Amino acid sequence: MSAITIQPVEQLVAGVRTAIDDHADWSTTAQLVADQLRAHLPGPDILTPEQRLGTPGRAASHTLHVEPDGSFSITAVVWRPGQITRIHDHTTWCVFGVVQGVEHEEVFDADLNLIGHSEGTVGDVNGFAPPGDIHRVHNTSDEIAITLHIYGTDVTRVGSSVRRCYDLSATR
Repeated sequence: MSAITIQPVEQLVAGVRTAIDDHADWSTTAQLVADQLRAHLPGPDILTPEQRLGTPGRAASHTLHVEPDGSFSITAVVWRPGQITRIHDHTTWCVFGVVQGVEHEEVFDADLNLIGHSEGTVGDVNGFAPPGDIHRVHNTSDEIAITLHIYGTDVTRVGSSVRRCYDLSATR
């Protein structure tokens, strides 16, 4: 990797380390990490041109950093037009920022009632922690979207930050 692509990630990693050093509760940690991501949100050049193309079928995730002690990891997710997640929640706090394109998010309560939605555009950052983290993410635009996600765990070890998926039709 060139210095151009490494430097923004290194600055973000240092900022996240500072944020989690407070040893706050998950909700506060998510907000502290979100502040760091706002300050150090990189551009799409953190991925190679090939990675920025995404993959058919589902969003493509690229691990950019895993903290040696497993306390957090940073991934970039490439969303082709129309790609959508299942409704899900998480095993830990999560922060995400839009690097390119638009990310549509729907937020649900514990009974899977839609309680909010947003259209994240470049520069927008959001964070949350369980409970209250049930959502679905969708690229509703005609262009590729790229988002940066920071999770309070080593996603390469646990396989995913998703705790469970929900079936909306089963509750109706």
